Amino acid sequence: MKAMVLNRLRTPLAWTELPDPQPGPDEIRVKVLACGVCRTDLHVVEGELPDPHLPIIPGHEIVGRIDEIGKSVQGLTIGERIGIPWLGRTDGTCPYCLMQRENLCDQPLFTGYTRNGGYATAAVAEARFAFPLGEVGSDVALAPLLCAGLIGWRSLVITGGEAPRIGLYGFGAAAHILTQVIKWQGRTVYAFTRPGDTSTQSFARGLGAAWAGGTDERPPEPLDAAIIFAPVGALVPAALRAVRKGGRVVCAGIHMSDIPAFPYSILWEERELLSVANLTRKDGLDFLRLAPQVGIDMKATIYPLKQANEALADLRAGRFEGAAVLVP
Repeated sequence: MKAMVLNRLRTPLAWTELPDPQPGPDEIRVKVLACGVCRTDLHVVEGELPDPHLPIIPGHEIVGRIDEIGKSVQGLTIGERIGIPWLGRTDGTCPYCLMQRENLCDQPLFTGYTRNGGYATAAVAEARFAFPLGEVGSDVALAPLLCAGLIGWRSLVITGGEAPRIGLYGFGAAAHILTQVIKWQGRTVYAFTRPGDTSTQSFARGLGAAWAGGTDERPPEPLDAAIIFAPVGALVPAALRAVRKGGRVVCAGIHMSDIPAFPYSILWEERELLSVANLTRKDGLDFLRLAPQVGIDMKATIYPLKQANEALADLRAGRFEGAAVLVP
């Protein structure tokens, strides 16, 4: 198989020919059809996450078709279209797994970080952690749902599920999917972008945001909840100031710059500050069941697999709207 491999942190991925991976008894191998490019991939490449397994093939928004099945796998067939997400394995025995909180497992494996991912022509996954995708929707449109969509959905659930007015800080792949979900639910989105980014603000309004402005602005009315997708710690105090008494601020990223000191007064009155860590298989099943009903309009910029470095650079610089997807 061919793959884009990270051999050393903070260096470009290398186009590499490797032996085809062989699935273990509980695993499947897929021919990769599309793989989304996620900000977490940037954090892996830039060494912002601890203890990556190097060399590593990044990528955890994988859509593929099964071409080999381990001998212990049941319920899946050759040729079936499958999604492979970030959570690649849990131990099933730690206290968190036993509490049905497998996203906090003590001994997990993560696709594209601690096990090889989808910036390749083939990928192996533990069958229990892969999602059957059916035949509705294009490969490119489905790929970003497997992380940007899932982490957005988990973040939305953690806001409490009843918030009528929701602010989204950072309007990339996750926010552009989640805006459509929130609007479909009959709630209101307030989109916050980089100051002066009128193009992205217009994009957000086109997807249904009732208001769009810079992260240095206050929304026209208090928010019931806010979700921070941008990895910028300074947005935490800004979001706390924007939410009403009793409101929630959810930090959705796996990595964020340091949060500056802020006065207790903006947390007081029972405002809450929470973080999202990874996802559970239930999150995936719930969201992927809902997504076809929403009719998500996925705006995706397609790159050939060999141009993964360009895709990451464009993501870092904010040079596209929506999501980026690699196609072998």
